[in-house]
Amino acid sequence: MANYFSTSFTLGILGGGQLGKMMLYDTRKFDIKTHVMDPNPDAPSKIAADFFETGDLMDYNQVLQLGRKVDVLTFEIESVNVEALETLEKEGKKVFPSSATLKKIQNKGVQKQFYKTHQIPTADFQLFNSKADLNEAIIRKEVSFPFVWKSLTGGYDGKGVSVIKKQEDLIPLPDVACMREELVDFKNELAVIVARNVAGEIKTYPVVEMEFHPTANQVEYVLSPARIDDAVAQKARDLAMKVSSSFEHVGLLAVEMFQTSEDEVLVNEVAPRPHNSGHFSIEASYTNQFEQHLRAILDLPLGATEQKCAAVMVNLVGEANHQGNVFYENMEEIMRLPGVTPHIYGKRETRPFRKMGHVSIIGENIEKARSLAQDVKEKIKVISR
Repeated sequence: MANYFSTSFTLGILGGGQLGKMMLYDTRKFDIKTHVMDPNPDAPSKIAADFFETGDLMDYNQVLQLGRKVDVLTFEIESVNVEALETLEKEGKKVFPSSATLKKIQNKGVQKQFYKTHQIPTADFQLFNSKADLNEAIIRKEVSFPFVWKSLTGGYDGKGVSVIKKQEDLIPLPDVACMREELVDFKNELAVIVARNVAGEIKTYPVVEMEFHPTANQVEYVLSPARIDDAVAQKARDLAMKVSSSFEHVGLLAVEMFQTSEDEVLVNEVAPRPHNSGHFSIEASYTNQFEQHLRAILDLPLGATEQKCAAVMVNLVGEANHQGNVFYENMEEIMRLPGVTPHIYGKRETRPFRKMGHVSIIGENIEKARSLAQDVKEKIKVISR
């Protein structure tokens, strides 16, 4: 086994946002040297990386140059140049998750076709090259309302997704390659984090339940463990393992799912990296998701995924009418509450619904933690001053 600790071994990370910053906590814990690239010269990861450089993650040459300076390359965001990753792999560089995995996930249409090919249950869908093609299909009555519209690329945090109830709802949407997805009658949105190392060892975290903001289409609360029957939880974990094995990914894979009204479990989409739905693990799990990602990509033994206690995560997002230098109102008040830990991402400027941090709330049972999370959500405000 390679010696990664207190040596010249260097881990490269493409993307320097909050996920990269939180991953760096664990590289610091293990004394693993890091080199991070991000387009933002003041990216959150800058504070904790051994080497930080400003660069375009979609630029072939810049990604190639960074990859050649490091021993293993990973990423904390899917919008990176896949061709550069492919070249690096041909040169013998270790890239995890692989370019082949990322290629199947970056485009939501390719991702959905992949599920179909591998008989992974997912909502019914149709793909369109443009808005005009979709409008034509509606006129020909090949598409009926309501449905979910998704942009095939570039969507995140609720962007690139809209519920379409009538044809006029399409007018403000961009003219891009898109998908019509069946509107699923679900009772819960669930997620499972799967870890898989280079040797093929695989583990899943407990199923989490996600509560969404009604208008921003962003996760507001993540509850772990999910308040669902054991049989449904087992079905979700088994399905997540099937998805992981099908992608043959290395690292972390966040599998987002719907629990239907008939208790079937459908895969919505996946992210091949640490994920918002796994932040609860920092305080509540034996091995947090960021350490687990490092263990997986460095082919170290995977850590235990069991939870020490119940946990709820609250996303801290910018208030609707605020833009400018950020101020966290009532921070001291929430820090007086038992089991409450804020995580501030290091973004100096707030804007409406921008993810600025999260708060973990741990407790002896999920109902108490959820109630405390409500208090936190009502007290803390992310505003500008």
